[in-house]
Amino acid sequence: MKLNTAVPLVRIGDIEIAEFPFLLAPMEDVSDPPFRALCKKYGADLMYTEFISSEGLIRDAAKSRAKLDIFEYERPIGIQIFGSEIGSMRQAAAITEEAQPDIVDINYGCPVKKVACRGAGAGILQDIPKMVSMTKEIVDTCTLPVTVKTRLGWDDQSKHIVDVAERLQDVGIKAISIHGRTRAQMYKGQADWSLIAAVKNNPRMRIPVFGNGDIDSPQKAMEYRSRYGVDGIMIGRASIGTPWVFREMKHYMATGEILPPPGMMERVAVAREHFEKSIEWKGDRLGVVEMRRHYANYFKGLRDFKQHRLELVTMDEVEAIREKLTQLESLPFELA
Repeated sequence: MKLNTAVPLVRIGDIEIAEFPFLLAPMEDVSDPPFRALCKKYGADLMYTEFISSEGLIRDAAKSRAKLDIFEYERPIGIQIFGSEIGSMRQAAAITEEAQPDIVDINYGCPVKKVACRGAGAGILQDIPKMVSMTKEIVDTCTLPVTVKTRLGWDDQSKHIVDVAERLQDVGIKAISIHGRTRAQMYKGQADWSLIAAVKNNPRMRIPVFGNGDIDSPQKAMEYRSRYGVDGIMIGRASIGTPWVFREMKHYMATGEILPPPGMMERVAVAREHFEKSIEWKGDRLGVVEMRRHYANYFKGLRDFKQHRLELVTMDEVEAIREKLTQLESLPFELA
């Protein structure tokens, strides 16, 4: 008789993800459909949308509604919402479910002032009872699995994430992603994964625990998996302009081999696909402008590329950018 030695897949509710999933973090003005399409192509196991304002959804604001756009090839996909009022968040969760994602995610981690200082995002870490009550209301509203993304605490004096995670699990969330910094840290200093590990190692925790923060190489992903024992890793800033990071990390996990960096032809092809999808989804003007943040990373580290990058971020015409990308294909691929 053969023993079943298969490693179980991580599950969020009834959704099977992967043995050790890599997640695309929800990033404002980054994790939109054009970018998500590329991350999925390169191996992201689970992706989240940009965060969506609960008040915007209730008011039927065009920008908020547009962020509900998801596509079959993205699945499994989670839609993330944020807000400070329990009633509004409950309504927004119901609206979100109508878009038929696989997961509804709650943002308790955004540190930016205009969000956190209004009691939303990481701001709710100053009021844990409200955080728990809001989460329960959303879980009770939704038929889909509800997940949470949060931080260690508001500041160094309030790193209560072990207790917080347990309480959120007890009101029904199906997974939690934890960024290893406090709100006070913003994105400065080094992420502290020891407290993420403490959540994972809490014997009462039964749901997947995903770590987030500072994972920027395949070697670090492997090291942190082994050291901290998390169920998966959420990738944020390291994916901007480098969606192939998912391929690199998964290949290293499977083989121990470091893939060579993408060559010029592949970088141009990815930038072109991203650009065309942005134009299609956002229209010419917005698509051109919002692509500019990605060019530096798509061609990061290339020798004598500064002038080409300057041209890409200053061009306004779609055809001119298409011609420029075609021109780049013939450039020699030389890392600085």
